[in-house]
Amino acid sequence: MEMQNDDKQQPSVLRSLDWWTIGIYLALLAFGWISVCGASYTYGETDIFSFATRSGMQIIWIGTSLVLGFVLLMLDDRFYDTFAYVIYALLLLLLFVTIFNPHEIKGSRSWLVLGPLRLQPAEFAKFATALAVAKLMSTYGFDIHKPKHLATAMALILLPMLFIVGQRETGSALVYLSFFLMLYREGMPGGILFTGVAMVVYFVVGIKYEQVWLLNTPTSLGKFVVLLLVQMFTSAMVFVYCKEKERAIRVGLISLSVTVVALLFSLYVIPFDVVWVQLIVCACLVGYLVYEGLSTQIVHYLLIALFSVGSIAFFYSADYLLNNVMEPHQRVRVNVLLGLDEDLAGAGYNVHQSEIAIGSGGLRGKGFLNGTQTKLRFVPEQDTDFIFCTVGEEEGFLGSAGVLLLFLALILRLIHLAERQPFKFGRVYGYCVLSVFLFHLFINVGMVLGLTPVIGIPLPFFSYGGSSLWGFTILLFIFLRIDAARNLVRS
Repeated sequence: MEMQNDDKQQPSVLRSLDWWTIGIYLALLAFGWISVCGASYTYGETDIFSFATRSGMQIIWIGTSLVLGFVLLMLDDRFYDTFAYVIYALLLLLLFVTIFNPHEIKGSRSWLVLGPLRLQPAEFAKFATALAVAKLMSTYGFDIHKPKHLATAMALILLPMLFIVGQRETGSALVYLSFFLMLYREGMPGGILFTGVAMVVYFVVGIKYEQVWLLNTPTSLGKFVVLLLVQMFTSAMVFVYCKEKERAIRVGLISLSVTVVALLFSLYVIPFDVVWVQLIVCACLVGYLVYEGLSTQIVHYLLIALFSVGSIAFFYSADYLLNNVMEPHQRVRVNVLLGLDEDLAGAGYNVHQSEIAIGSGGLRGKGFLNGTQTKLRFVPEQDTDFIFCTVGEEEGFLGSAGVLLLFLALILRLIHLAERQPFKFGRVYGYCVLSVFLFHLFINVGMVLGLTPVIGIPLPFFSYGGSSLWGFTILLFIFLRIDAARNLVRS
């Protein structure tokens, strides 16, 4: 009887699938293959389907991905919930082993070489981490507002990151930060997400304008603005989290007034570094918050004080790391991104050439296999990390916009599927998938356009290679199987 039920369930699973998402997936695969053809084609080639070419090999990766997706759909959806921790542990072990593998490719030890096959475990650890986090957060009694539970979820996310950093693959490690979007959706305090955004602002503003002097004073504009932001953010958090409007306004006005008076004194009386006054103001502000927290027993005051101290410590430590710890090529990349250096022949070469390729495509593009920048190999990694420049050159603005609209449709569809899940496991996993795709899309396209750092992550379903394509397929199709089970339960 069980075999008969299983036989009846198979067509039911296929009927219950979200075919809109599968249709978008197939469309992205098709456009991705066309882009790989354009990026890897050289003048004089007669057979783009030959397995000796990258376009031919990509057909194999696409075919195996489709088979892999079908297998994942045929598995019982309870398999993913039951063995989530086992899968996570196995992938962690694989990540750890990879650190010590003897094969080094472009300075990274993140690849396992098995004869002609090269696999990157970091790509598969994404779905394993998503399953483990979904399993944990769907456990009875889990409460993300409890520090212990939130810390456990963060540990599951950060542990694979540490192993991947050990492989010298910083770009792939940063992808795991996207899971924090899921945590925010599930109720993580907004202050944590705001803190992350504030740190980015501190770093960009502080480093970019550190050597710019404020008016005619010996005060660094970058440091001045960062410390002023710390004061204003602290005052605003007193209002938001402590519900003390008058106190927040008073604290903000006093901090701002002292800073302005110091700046005027430095400008018209005796020139000096106003940053020292700002640091004293911040210290007094922290002392006041600690006093209020201890006297009123309101923990929010203490947390805001911790935010202020952490903000200042982060900025000065980031400045020290950039100038004294980072390797020269890493420092140059950051400086190029922030516009401090151009280095068009070095660190900025890839981005500069990709911008030329995209700009040369115009509105309608140069046509399939007719790109010049890509055919003449001006853009390094043009069929992997920088493949979007091929889309821009050959298909133009219209083609690029069409590809981005396809990705937008996928993102919106994933949000819809995640929100309709009846169980927390499915919703959490769905938002993990969504977060990973969104991070890859935003960073990769921004990287090609010179808007985000060059950290070397693939564009989903477009970049050449089996590891990334299989990894994204596994991520997506496990979620589709979980969603199909929801439809089976309803029927």
